[in-house]
Amino acid sequence: MGACAEPVIRLTKPLGIAALFVVAVLVLAPVLALISRAESGGVSAAVWPAIRFTLLQASLSALISVALAVPLAKALARRAFFGRGLMVSLLGAPFLLPSIVAVLGLLAIWGRSGVFSDMLAVVGLGPLDIYGLEGVLLAHVFFNLPLATRMLLQGWQAVPSEHYRLAAQLDLAPRAKFALFDMPVLRGAAPSALLVIFMLCMSSFAVVLALGGGPKASTIELAIYQALRFEFDLASAAQLAIVQLVVGLSAAALAFHFGKATRFGGGLGAPFQNWDTRRGPKLLDGAVLVLAALFVGLPLLAILAKGLAGLGALPSGLWGAFTVSLGVAAASTLLALGLSLVLARLIETSRRGGAIELFTLLLLATSPFVIGTGLFIIINPFASPFALALPITALVNAALALPLMLRIIRPALSRVRQDYGRLAEGLGLSGWARFRLLTFPQIRPELGFATGLAAALSMGDLGVITLFAPPDVQTLPLLMYRLMGSYQMEAAAGVGLVLVASSFGLFYLFDKGGRGAGA
Repeated sequence: MGACAEPVIRLTKPLGIAALFVVAVLVLAPVLALISRAESGGVSAAVWPAIRFTLLQASLSALISVALAVPLAKALARRAFFGRGLMVSLLGAPFLLPSIVAVLGLLAIWGRSGVFSDMLAVVGLGPLDIYGLEGVLLAHVFFNLPLATRMLLQGWQAVPSEHYRLAAQLDLAPRAKFALFDMPVLRGAAPSALLVIFMLCMSSFAVVLALGGGPKASTIELAIYQALRFEFDLASAAQLAIVQLVVGLSAAALAFHFGKATRFGGGLGAPFQNWDTRRGPKLLDGAVLVLAALFVGLPLLAILAKGLAGLGALPSGLWGAFTVSLGVAAASTLLALGLSLVLARLIETSRRGGAIELFTLLLLATSPFVIGTGLFIIINPFASPFALALPITALVNAALALPLMLRIIRPALSRVRQDYGRLAEGLGLSGWARFRLLTFPQIRPELGFATGLAAALSMGDLGVITLFAPPDVQTLPLLMYRLMGSYQMEAAAGVGLVLVASSFGLFYLFDKGGRGAGA
């Protein structure tokens, strides 16, 4: 880089190193604390059932989600239809939907008093029971089928339209098309999707807490929660957290190894045209799209309907919980945004940028309960962790959002440097003026999207707060869970609607602000 860029590097490098130190502390300090408290002599026999169930449900959830995503992604890739954009947007809704709210929607459709149980009662059959492994799998597929579909869809959309046209002109058989197009896409995207979803399901807490149905469906994170909140057994919690960390890091390493997209070569950028006009595949794609829309859309409609009906039963502590959730979301988002900006700049200007980015991704592979349990052990000798529930929750939420924000912001910064770096240096533009006049306007959409994503996820998180929160402190997700635990389902539905509106509202405001007034 030119001489005019040096002041920028000198100013931002210390901040980047400080941010990297914060990441290192968040990753390494809890791990060292866990190692110091974990019992020696191997994994206790009492925790093996939780380990087995965790691996079973995460493996099955990943396999089912990806298997169902294959026909759905292929149908979206090769069909142009009215409402396709809305369908793709609908597939993004479960990712932003707070877990505890989604559970309420799934129970309204699939539960013992749900829509399908009422339909079965008409023909004399018993109600559905989705508590246990079946309910956990159902919820995880609801959350992760859209994610798997988006990951596979990117693979099919990378195939140039000219390839399909040539295949149609050559009248290739369906088996040959599958070998030339579909199989390379699946080899490139499916392993990575499987492992990413496995990691997400392995660290799932709210779903198992609400739908597990008993000790037989206890995961590692639920066992950590029970060990800390009910038994105060730090040694067992530390041992479980270490197992969770080892499995998560192993899955993350495999995901990085297999996460390589298949390249099909370049095309002329022609718009996609489906050259397969056979009636059979067309009907099959239509059926897949309708079933997927119902599977994702019905719980969302149930959440809306039950939430509207429950607005009259909102509890008195609602707005206090809303204020707490908003404060935690604001603090965690601001911290994650600041860290991601300076780390992105450090990655861009450092020769070891790739290693730094890989290190920050360890936060994504590290379960929030691993970080939370380690922080609990560190803080406990000096202060009450329960008194610091909200700052710790904000810190952990920021740590989890940081890798996601970094993956969005860093490519945008790299693009600005490549496109405008020489021009800025020629004009002598540097420091704060360069960021304000050049960098910020160019990366504003990515900043808005990343900030909205972090705020929405933090607003709806029901995780670490359950480890630390005393009875008189509650966020909106925690209030909703406590209402559900006391069978106040109407009030819980009303709180759920407020929570959904808050999460999506935060995302919309930041994303809209990033895109500008005319977007």
